[in-house]
Amino acid sequence: MEKLGFERRQRVVLVPFPFQGHITPMLQLGSIFHSKGFSITIAQTKFNSPNPSNYPEFTFLPLSDNLDNYDTSFCNMLNVISFVNTNCEGPFEDYMVQMLGEEDVQGEVACIVYDPIMNFVNVVANKLNLPTIVLKTTPATYMQSQVVMFQLLEEKLIPLPESQLQVSIPQIHPLRFKDLPLPATDKIPQDVLDFTQSYMDIKSSSAIIWNTANTLDHYPLQQLQQHFRVPIFPIGPFHKLAPNLTTSLMEEDNGCLSWLDKQAPNSVIYVSFGSLAIIDENALLEIARGLAKSEQPFLWVVRPSLLNGSNAMDFLPEDFKERTRERGCIVKWVPQRKVLAHPAVGGFFSHCGWNSTLESICEGVPLICMPFFTDQMVIARYMNYVWKVGVELENVLESGIEKGIRTLMVSEEGKVMRKRAFEMKLELEQCINGGGSSYESLDQLVEFIVSLAGRK
Repeated sequence: MEKLGFERRQRVVLVPFPFQGHITPMLQLGSIFHSKGFSITIAQTKFNSPNPSNYPEFTFLPLSDNLDNYDTSFCNMLNVISFVNTNCEGPFEDYMVQMLGEEDVQGEVACIVYDPIMNFVNVVANKLNLPTIVLKTTPATYMQSQVVMFQLLEEKLIPLPESQLQVSIPQIHPLRFKDLPLPATDKIPQDVLDFTQSYMDIKSSSAIIWNTANTLDHYPLQQLQQHFRVPIFPIGPFHKLAPNLTTSLMEEDNGCLSWLDKQAPNSVIYVSFGSLAIIDENALLEIARGLAKSEQPFLWVVRPSLLNGSNAMDFLPEDFKERTRERGCIVKWVPQRKVLAHPAVGGFFSHCGWNSTLESICEGVPLICMPFFTDQMVIARYMNYVWKVGVELENVLESGIEKGIRTLMVSEEGKVMRKRAFEMKLELEQCINGGGSSYESLDQLVEFIVSLAGRK
């Protein structure tokens, strides 16, 4: 895939949702597009803005969001989303008008690629007659589950009794009612339904880019192609196409790599629940006790915000620290891709966020699945039941956690999973290499964006 020879570089404007799990794939996509010959502009909220000096090849447009001193925790996320969409529309329109007026110097704006949570982009793009493409940062199977969930709501099949949670949903087997992105036993609040429907709606976008690969999401992608009726481009995993890009918003502790160097191959369980998940003190203690009882070496990311309102490190019991001092390493944040690529890491105890899952599969590392919300339940089910590289916890008490770790790290079942994970790693490498599905899809996407610029 060679660079296109533009007389003047065409420009792609990218608009991420300002949280780590959404910023990471958007920055990676920007790097991919830049390698193809496009100029890249990132329209980024001031909140959670990456350091522009780390990305000299990009132009950053700071969007005023008025989020200073605002509650940006996961519990207040719907309000954050509404706030961002209200406050960023005006500044974004001003930037785009200015950019369009300078196309003779700066290069033609080919299209805007945006996270569908940032729905103000669609309003501005329609006003200025600019083509848009939606970036989906979740697996296609998650979107398929959302489509089916709304069908079930229309048919009044949910809410349902708790006794039905383990029942498979025929349209999206092997997902069960318990794996749906929203609770199937509760009446779902209208504001949550409205947001979910808006997130699913691609509005007037010309296409969808997906951070996935056909080998992972073949059937859901087929179904969604029929549902949306616009071109779909699965070009993932993004991080393998932009391997040298650093995207973390938090400072990474590289000292853990030296600790890993001293551990035996495939002996360490890496534990991290991403950048957003929150647990309570009881859950923290259950995880700590499960790790202690498993008797396996571990690297545990305990970020300060993991425990809502308190520093999680302060609540780890002294007997746990004493018992695991010789075989445990606890840090606030790590360079995750380097950790997963380290030969000492034999398993990943994870929340099953999509970026983390892709990074783990791409290194041949199987997972213990402890999902928290939205797409994570769907991903966990696929890891366990379809791709067969994940352990589903029987419970999230110390007994279930201990058993899950032992199953993955020391049992024959764990060896089989590790072998399957290595096979999946090879399959994904084939996808991004010459002739692979993601390779071909990226070529088609570049041609499609060039054609959009020509139709403006």
